[in-house]
Amino acid sequence: MSSTASTLAAPAADGGRLEVLFDELAELTGQRNAIDGRIVEIVAEMDHGDLCGATGARSVAALVAWRTGSSLSNARAIAAVAHRLAEFPRCVQGLREGRLSLDQVGVIAAKAGPGSDEHYARLAAVATVSQLSTALTLEPRPEPEPRPRPARSVTKTSDAQGACYRIRLPREDEAIFDAALNSHRDALLAEWKRDRDVNGGGGAGVGVQVPPVPGAGEAFMSLVEAGWDGEVARRPHGQHTTVVVHVDVDKRVAALHVGPLLSDADRQYLTCDATCEVWFERHGEPIGSGRSTRLISRRLRRALEYRHRTCAVPGCGATGGLHAHHIRHWEDGGVTELDNLVLVCPYHHRLHHRGVITIRGPADNLTVTDSDGRQLDSGSLARPPNHPPPAVAPYPGPTGERADWWWYQPFEPQTPPTNN
Repeated sequence: MSSTASTLAAPAADGGRLEVLFDELAELTGQRNAIDGRIVEIVAEMDHGDLCGATGARSVAALVAWRTGSSLSNARAIAAVAHRLAEFPRCVQGLREGRLSLDQVGVIAAKAGPGSDEHYARLAAVATVSQLSTALTLEPRPEPEPRPRPARSVTKTSDAQGACYRIRLPREDEAIFDAALNSHRDALLAEWKRDRDVNGGGGAGVGVQVPPVPGAGEAFMSLVEAGWDGEVARRPHGQHTTVVVHVDVDKRVAALHVGPLLSDADRQYLTCDATCEVWFERHGEPIGSGRSTRLISRRLRRALEYRHRTCAVPGCGATGGLHAHHIRHWEDGGVTELDNLVLVCPYHHRLHHRGVITIRGPADNLTVTDSDGRQLDSGSLARPPNHPPPAVAPYPGPTGERADWWWYQPFEPQTPPTNN
């Protein structure tokens, strides 16, 4: 056979093999879609049955990501479909039959309006995920209600060069912030001018490095440092909270100073990672006062952060604002030492003191259980299957055609009837 004939035969052979692979891919994708549909139904039962709270998970999506070993974005899609399962029966049925993918139904459940199940079930049969997203943006939205007063917020993004902070403040807070920032900038500018005059007026001598003119960045850091210095002077460990508690030594009942009675859970939560001033009483009369001796020093906290950099509760990856928790509480004789301390996020710290989850030590071998006594672990529930894959048709997939949005009719929400 000539070399020309061999060259022409190769693409034909490759094309045949590609069709075989595409057929197998369609079959596996249809089975995966059907499995995702069943997972959605399981998650919906946990969501609507309020079964997630017993596990100590922050949200349904966090529970799904933890127990299935999937990414949080994938878990959010599953949770969105599960939460609106009753609103989109046709879309979910397409998922269970393998005709639609989780990403297709997930974007519909996340953004579509009520009553749009039939419309988007038909569209999803031929549209890609990006085309569905575009169609959802064309859906008319109801008139937004008057916006409430903007809340304060601080967001941070980091890269290899540093960090970028975005601060959002209401108008009145903006005026206060601007005044403080301008005050610190004026002070820095006056100090810069004074230093320049000391170094020889407007010109710098040989070998003298002139610092740049201070701007808003330097003024902001000066404002932060001034606030931090004041905080440290007032409370040597600025991460802690000063709590004044009155304790009845006979009844072991506590109340906030000039405040309400505390439950056992609230009392232990407030005093677990705090500088607590305790007043002891008997028959309503103060008999003494003292400072707690389980203050967590900066050095001890750094050791805790080095040992456990995230929340100690399995499945929780929180890293910011962690509380130092006494495994054996200080009022039960627990000592403030590394072996009796562990870092937990505020959410799980409250759950522990409310009895929803239980944390037992030692710190290097923690046991965390839920409200039913089941031990929590950080691994997923994945295991080899015991049943054959779902018997569904191969996934047809979108048509791949270019969408002509000029002819597309967006979903029109039904106008609610008026009671005249």
